[in-house]
Amino acid sequence: MAMTMTGEVQLPATREVVYAKLNDPEVLKACIPGCETLTLTSPTDFEAVAVTKIGPVKARFKGKVHLTDLDPPNGYKISGEGDGGVAGFAKGGATVTLTEKDGGTLLTYNVEAQIGGKLAQLGQRLVNGAAKKTADDFFKNFAANVGGAPAA
Repeated sequence: MAMTMTGEVQLPATREVVYAKLNDPEVLKACIPGCETLTLTSPTDFEAVAVTKIGPVKARFKGKVHLTDLDPPNGYKISGEGDGGVAGFAKGGATVTLTEKDGGTLLTYNVEAQIGGKLAQLGQRLVNGAAKKTADDFFKNFAANVGGAPAA
């Protein structure tokens, strides 16, 4: 099953601060819902373990994330894949763009992902709803970390 998601969040910090926090494993670990571990394995690679629940399926995903097209402080591309055992797998990527706006930074993201296994059998609406909630929770946490609540 393939899915796409786009969104934007206004953050009360400079692009340089936002970019630095997007590359900080401690900040990301604190902001990613269900994240148990997040380890920087190289300047552009992370390994993570996160627990997620979608409908009746709870899975512990182990995954790797790779950053490319680094353009500080304007953004980057992120790609990754995770294995949730019998629950299935997820892989995909996102483009993250940072632009100056209203004295802060507008973070825009475009995500493309594929999932398979039991998760894909749950149905597109359930999976998309869970993915949107996870993204919303991440950006709410991230906005709080950079110094304020996200704009509505």
